[in-house]
Amino acid sequence: MTLKGALLAGLALVGVAFTAVWVRVARRHPFARPGPAHLGIGWLTDFLDTLGIGSFATTTTAFRLGRLVDDRKIPGTLNVGHTLPTIVQALIYITIVDVDAVTLASLVAASVLGAVLGAGIVVKLPLRGIRGVMGVALILAGALMAGSALSVLPKGGDALSLSGTKLVVGIVANGVLGALMTAGIGLYGPCMVLVALLGMSPAAAFPIMMGSCAFLMPSASFRFLREGAYDGTAALGLTLAGIFGVLVAAYVVRSLPLDVLRILVLGVVLYTAVTLLVAASKDDAAPVKAPRESNEDR
Repeated sequence: MTLKGALLAGLALVGVAFTAVWVRVARRHPFARPGPAHLGIGWLTDFLDTLGIGSFATTTTAFRLGRLVDDRKIPGTLNVGHTLPTIVQALIYITIVDVDAVTLASLVAASVLGAVLGAGIVVKLPLRGIRGVMGVALILAGALMAGSALSVLPKGGDALSLSGTKLVVGIVANGVLGALMTAGIGLYGPCMVLVALLGMSPAAAFPIMMGSCAFLMPSASFRFLREGAYDGTAALGLTLAGIFGVLVAAYVVRSLPLDVLRILVLGVVLYTAVTLLVAASKDDAAPVKAPRESNEDR
């Protein structure tokens, strides 16, 4: 079996294992069925995610505007709910984009390690810290969207592999992005910039960022599931509708005027960032860690 084949097989096994764990947790701590709003957000955000927009900033914005999820549980909900749609994305793009297998596997492994370490920190953060981190994260995401739309950020080269110092830099940087992912900071935008700065083809960003997230999100999500630090109803809505959004984007639409979409999304993202930072300035130090029975109180 080739290294790429092993990655694909590993992804499939991770998806099965994650589903089994979530089902077991849900049986012990049941939650309500997702409503139209949860499903609509799941479809739209993963549709845009598959096209490279990213799902964390847009989902956070939708949750905040609709007051659908407690701010304490947004990071866990993002990771748990978007895990299976992201695995589907990764299976598709690792198959169709010819990126060097060693480069891909190295960056993916680094992101997983970062996520495992990061999740242990995030579930213990106070509410003020969560809101502050997410507010700053959304501002950074907005800056990346603006830079991409205005062609300010580098467009990259045509390489499909890394070696030497560039590979080391890529491994370290993607590890940091994996850790930040568990705080609700989407990896897609920063990963696109990283790939471009390292001189790789923009197309290479898709299997790298999707493969990274597909492996790291289950790793982080196991911790969120165990701690009860997520909203089960919202997460299930993201998953069920999100998978369909991925398939439509990958096989039906394939491309949209992304710069226009980024500008439209930018306004709402920055609005949400400001409201989060304002709320963080008024919060007490309540911990983010939720009791195990919290998902039953609906």
